[in-house]
Amino acid sequence: VLEVRSGDSLDRLFRRHDLSVADLQRLLALKEAAPHLKRVRPGDTFEIRHEGPVVLGLTRRLDETRTLIVEQGEAGYGARFLDHPVEVRLAQATGQITSSFYAAGLAAGLSDGTIMRLAGIYAWDIDFALEIRRDDWFSVVYEEIWQDGEKLRDGEIVAAEFSNQGRSFRAVRFPDEDGRASYYTPEGDSMRKAFLRAPVDFTRVSSNFNPNRLHPVLKTKRPHRGVDYAARTGTPIMAAGDGKVISAGTQGGYGKTVVLQHGGNVTTLYAHMSRIGSNARVGRRVKQGDIIGYVGATGLASGPHLHYEYRINGVHKNPRTVDLPKAEPVPAARRAEFAAAVAPLIAELDRIGPPLRLAAAD
Repeated sequence: VLEVRSGDSLDRLFRRHDLSVADLQRLLALKEAAPHLKRVRPGDTFEIRHEGPVVLGLTRRLDETRTLIVEQGEAGYGARFLDHPVEVRLAQATGQITSSFYAAGLAAGLSDGTIMRLAGIYAWDIDFALEIRRDDWFSVVYEEIWQDGEKLRDGEIVAAEFSNQGRSFRAVRFPDEDGRASYYTPEGDSMRKAFLRAPVDFTRVSSNFNPNRLHPVLKTKRPHRGVDYAARTGTPIMAAGDGKVISAGTQGGYGKTVVLQHGGNVTTLYAHMSRIGSNARVGRRVKQGDIIGYVGATGLASGPHLHYEYRINGVHKNPRTVDLPKAEPVPAARRAEFAAAVAPLIAELDRIGPPLRLAAAD
């Protein structure tokens, strides 16, 4: 068994183990096998059958569903692929928050990845750092990927419900015509908004939108027309929405700053960066979630944080409370297909119900 180390190629591996380099060239000449032999990464393994330096066969597991097998026959080497079919099963879980959302997710039997995906679905409606409360609850229907009687991993979430401070949000997964799935309300509206509420993974809000705030550095009354999200220096800052970079550089007290122009005469500003991202260049278009910079304390800043502003027609709005425009709903031409596809998912959410209802039944 050959294991790829940093800086290795198959040529180096063959030479290190006294295997025929001429045989390697014959393997690389196989059209089906070549793409899977030329690209190797540290940690990859190859199982080689050999007789002295002569290579009789090679096996490489490509992913969880396919293995490449190369064998020597009378006519030379031949390549084939062995399939490892997986089974997708639906699972469900429900949990009630007593300390934190993450702890409730683990207690409900969810993996780290599924917990994060669940939070991602509701990122536009719920501030998971500030708005989660004791007795909030969730229900989730998700895929499990099984193979040969063993669970490999969790798959995608197909339906979910989250109750936050008495408000209930339901979401169902539905693919577009190209197979790319998004989450929608049962009525077909997108769960996604055109803008993120908080474009950084923050620890706390260090200063809210406040037109009468006393500046922490200058100690004078100066309106605070954005929200300050405290975070570690170097924390990635994301574009809050799709847009075009119209400014990137140092702007006085803002320090290193990026400004994006969006549709609907909306602009967003990101200030006090330690470093501006490589793709945040004036004139370049960015997508929601693209990294445009990193948290810092440049300019007039008392500590590392992101100062974030949201403006409509040049007028500052509170990023945490402004009504955010929604992304596109399910197209009218596919509404009937959507309704038929999600009906059993909604019925499953009805069946699961909230934890409090289950506890009362017991």
